[in-house]
Amino acid sequence: MSLLTTQRPMPSAATALKPLVSVRDLAVTFPGRPAVRAVRGLSFDILPGRVTALVGESGSGKSVTARTLVGLAGEHAQVSASRFEIFGHDSVRLSERRWRELRGARIGFVFQDALTSLDPLRTVAREVAEPLRIHRTAPRRERLGRVHELLADVGIPDPQVRARQYSHQLSGGLRQRALIASALAADPALLIVDEPTTALDVTVQAQILALLRERAARGTALLMISHDLAVVLALADHIVVLRDGVAVEEGSPAQVLGDPKHPYTKGLLAAVPSAASRGRRLSDARVDSAKAARLAGPATGRPAAPDSGTVSVASPGGGPDHVDAAGVTPAPAAREAGTRAAPVLAAESLTKTFPLPGGGLRRAVVNVSLEVFPGDRLGVVGESGSGKSTLARLLLGLETADSGQVLVQGRPWTGQPKDQRVALRHAAQFISQDSVGSFDPRYTVAEVIAEPLRGTADKADVAARVEDLATLVDLERDLLRRHPRTLSGGQAQRVAIARALALRPKVIVCDEPVSALDVSIQAQILDLLDDLNKAAGTALVFISHDLGVVHHLVDHVLVMTQGHVVESGDVQDVFANPLHPYTKSLIAAIPQLPDQAQSHRNG
Repeated sequence: MSLLTTQRPMPSAATALKPLVSVRDLAVTFPGRPAVRAVRGLSFDILPGRVTALVGESGSGKSVTARTLVGLAGEHAQVSASRFEIFGHDSVRLSERRWRELRGARIGFVFQDALTSLDPLRTVAREVAEPLRIHRTAPRRERLGRVHELLADVGIPDPQVRARQYSHQLSGGLRQRALIASALAADPALLIVDEPTTALDVTVQAQILALLRERAARGTALLMISHDLAVVLALADHIVVLRDGVAVEEGSPAQVLGDPKHPYTKGLLAAVPSAASRGRRLSDARVDSAKAARLAGPATGRPAAPDSGTVSVASPGGGPDHVDAAGVTPAPAAREAGTRAAPVLAAESLTKTFPLPGGGLRRAVVNVSLEVFPGDRLGVVGESGSGKSTLARLLLGLETADSGQVLVQGRPWTGQPKDQRVALRHAAQFISQDSVGSFDPRYTVAEVIAEPLRGTADKADVAARVEDLATLVDLERDLLRRHPRTLSGGQAQRVAIARALALRPKVIVCDEPVSALDVSIQAQILDLLDDLNKAAGTALVFISHDLGVVHHLVDHVLVMTQGHVVESGDVQDVFANPLHPYTKSLIAAIPQLPDQAQSHRNG
């Protein structure tokens, strides 16, 4: 059933008169010079069986509001309100002991960053069982079985196996689902979810949304924070749009997303990437094409293709034009010799397995072949655990394949001595989903960007190039002296792009580079990647679970599941006419904005 047509039950009149949370004129200020007024004059209720959503850009006050509701605003935060009641209690007067009794038992909280929220020294089973143990909601002998049930409920495959693993052994999507399972363990009356589907692919996202909707139908009150407006539309009953700590618009999803009144809300809708936005810019930011061509790569522009296909993907059991019994789409017709430049990156029959706890092997990548030519934009999509990120690490030489090989500019990468791989490293660079986590925390931003340039030029030339790259990706010069941990998500991702461009790579592998960004910053980063690709001819391998982003940006796509490529081809053809059942399930699970919102986005 479509996420948009599913009817959510309305609470009874008696229930609607008794909100679990009632906030009036909430203000949260952090002292400093100057003081930061994170939230100002905010009022809303959270009712049993209803979903209230807070939307807005980073820094709008969404997460501060959510943390304040559970007594975690911060040690120095100054909180005031004319009314701030939770479960009938004056929240301002609650002691820390009383807050600890409420958190976990009556209030579940799903934080955005699952990796830092989960203890790296504890197994998934111990993490999920913690609320059951602390609040004594299940006898000890029943806890493990209950953990397995919770993991299955949130869509984790092989829950008995995953329960024995640690958080660092899971993909981002699996970690997020484990965190949701932990929050649901004690069956809380109020559930607060901060970007609960950011790291999830569309099919698992649909499963999580259905699970949250089922919780609301059973009477659980939900507060949802998300930058994904289509997800908000699929779940919310009431939406509050925040900007700089102030509510600028609120109402039902049909009112706020179907017929927005405030320019800020209209701007958020206009920045959402999708098939409808393909071919147009999502933001006002632009790069200097001549400067990008000079700084980012040797090419003067994006090479023109003699045929409609620029990416060749070999299916298991045949060449690029092979169609197997499973319904794999053929890649474009083979190129005639001499019509195109040589591929900048190629994979030949890559296979990679990993050991599982308790024995056995997991086949992460199975017989995958591909070619990426100058100027190409290849998207890789699939569910969490499908092998996308493992494929990226194999392409970059960060993992060693069990069989097959990777070629960079026609030269073998796989299995070569380190000095030979280093010589090719400049040609293939990486942009990580967790950009800050990929930086040395001791470095300044300037040092992060300059890191690949060490030993390639004198200090003055390096400093000048760092400043040029920062300008190219629209980073203010004063940010170069700061440390990455002080940057916003969008600023940190620009630093990652600048660092990736430092050595003028032929291809950049992007692993979920915009999944953690709000829509307006995401729009700027997507436009930046598009501009650099067109101006400098830098090829992109773009890995993402967000099919709207992929449809907007790339030209060709390959679909992975359980380590296999099951479908590939022109992105328009694959998304409009998917042939493989798995691809069809992905496309069907994409949440959509209403037609009226689409008109705002196209207008």
